[in-house]
Amino acid sequence: MSEEPLLKIINVTKEFVKGGLFSSKKAVRAVDSVSLEIGMVENVALVGESGCGKSTLGKLTLGLLKPDSGQILFEGRDIWTLKKEEFSNFRRNAQIIHQDPYTSLNPVRTIFQSLAPPLIRNKEVPDSKAAYERLKELLTMVGLTPPEDFLNRYPARMSGGQMQRIILARAVSLRPKYVVADEAVSMLDASLRLGAVDLMLELQKKFRVSYLFITHDLGIARYFILKGRGKIAMMYLGSIVEAGEGDSVIQRPIHPYTRVMMTAISVPDPKLTRSRPLPSLRSLDVPRLEQVPSGCKFHPRCPYAEKICEEKVPELRAFDSRLVACHFAERFVN
Repeated sequence: MSEEPLLKIINVTKEFVKGGLFSSKKAVRAVDSVSLEIGMVENVALVGESGCGKSTLGKLTLGLLKPDSGQILFEGRDIWTLKKEEFSNFRRNAQIIHQDPYTSLNPVRTIFQSLAPPLIRNKEVPDSKAAYERLKELLTMVGLTPPEDFLNRYPARMSGGQMQRIILARAVSLRPKYVVADEAVSMLDASLRLGAVDLMLELQKKFRVSYLFITHDLGIARYFILKGRGKIAMMYLGSIVEAGEGDSVIQRPIHPYTRVMMTAISVPDPKLTRSRPLPSLRSLDVPRLEQVPSGCKFHPRCPYAEKICEEKVPELRAFDSRLVACHFAERFVN
């Protein structure tokens, strides 16, 4: 019998209403019938262009937003049917790493004053003295030494790389089972990004946490998944268009959107680049969520689009050991 996934997203849809006093209101579907699974101690990289609904989906999995339809199951239970105490326990086990670490902490509190209260409130430690010792261990674990120096600082006295390590320490401080990393390394210098990803994977081994790694950069997603193992899910205008084991998706992309996104990755081997020619977009303009094209959402930009793509929504179907939403998936199998 297969193991029950830690997190299971079932046909989840989320809409927002845009408009106001001087314009007509219109429903915008940020997440459109998405299904996805994340296993115990598993990584899933959710990749897509800005505005495609990635962050909204991440917030839905954390219970920060309620879906309009569908279910979010955590350890087999719908999080929106949990009792108050059960929901609090779920939120303790589901944490987030924000894109901007400086907006994640109160600027007028020291690092200790921000990180200690959750430890005490959740009874991880009995008092402030024990919290201080626990935080010293955590900061040492993420490479901030001597930890006493950092615990007594304010966020404004920390560099971007140091703050990101603080936020990583906070994310695992309650020993969660699931963490959403929402563009967690995008604000770091390129030289620091790989180090931050390596640290996340080291913490995963120590705390046995599962990650939903949200990014618009397929290159960093590739590094994260190939080093940490896991799945890649490609998202476009609120829908999953391709999902499967990371190395399979990267080495043999099937959906035209994935194939186009692969062109943004620098490959040091010219022979590999020449042996795998990839297409270009018909249009660089991304449709707005309030004006989603009919049929396949990607067809106005797809270099392979045909008449059926304009008229019929492709089903997300099992194909070649993964899920692909394309009418012509068979054409792109290498």
